[in-house]
Amino acid sequence: MDPVLALKAIIMGIVEGLTEFLPISSTGHLILAGSLLDFTGPKVKVFEIAIQTGAMLAVCWEYRVRIAAVLSGLSSDRRSQKFTLNIVVAFLPAALLGLVFAKAIKEKLFAPVPVAMAFIIGGFIILWIERRNRNSAVAERVQTVDDMSLLDAFKVGCAQAFALIPGTSRSGASIIGGMFFGLSRKAATEFSFFLAIPTLMGATVYSVYKDRALLSMADIPLFGLGGFAAFVSAFLCMRWLLRYISTHDFTYFAYYRIVFGLFVLLSAHYGWVVWAD
Repeated sequence: MDPVLALKAIIMGIVEGLTEFLPISSTGHLILAGSLLDFTGPKVKVFEIAIQTGAMLAVCWEYRVRIAAVLSGLSSDRRSQKFTLNIVVAFLPAALLGLVFAKAIKEKLFAPVPVAMAFIIGGFIILWIERRNRNSAVAERVQTVDDMSLLDAFKVGCAQAFALIPGTSRSGASIIGGMFFGLSRKAATEFSFFLAIPTLMGATVYSVYKDRALLSMADIPLFGLGGFAAFVSAFLCMRWLLRYISTHDFTYFAYYRIVFGLFVLLSAHYGWVVWAD
């Protein structure tokens, strides 16, 4: 493997892992990183989606005991059955809308201005939700993921569907949406982690199958390297985020989104970054 290409794959994997579970949009950061590294093209788009599997596997490893308990209890344990059904229900809105609108979204919204606007609007929404929670007696009805109802799961799933818009952030949409609908910060964050498993796996399988003509066996080492880098960085990021939310809110991420969105707009306008497809 070309060492330079391998280094680019590792950097992209690290970017994916560090941004997948933070409310700052992994897609937007991968677009920018790919442009800066001159790592673009149709095959790279598949690569960017495929390495999400590494982040998904980080969730599986972090929660391996819980996942094993759920799988072993599917046939008899009502708690496990309820948890699994909630994940399925939350997964469906984004999955169905993605199948219908994926082509239009890719054609119309994978551009600097829509991505930047999604960053900025998302940042202001986070600020609004955090201020709302601070200044009013908003009841946290749901303290843990096991307390969620099917309706709670469906609402979070609908919120996650907004992440089909590049720059919105899958984790940001599901976490902030969950908090808006009455989930505690910890419950919303953990449910977002679990919801990543079918969402990222589904996106990877669909993308690889749809664009299989672009790929060959020679691509496996590159994809594996990027996926492994995503796994390690995502695992570390998840551990950090769970500690962070115990004493902090998401305000700093909101300001980061706004500043980053403005940078994207300026970079596109003045040609600092070539936003290649």
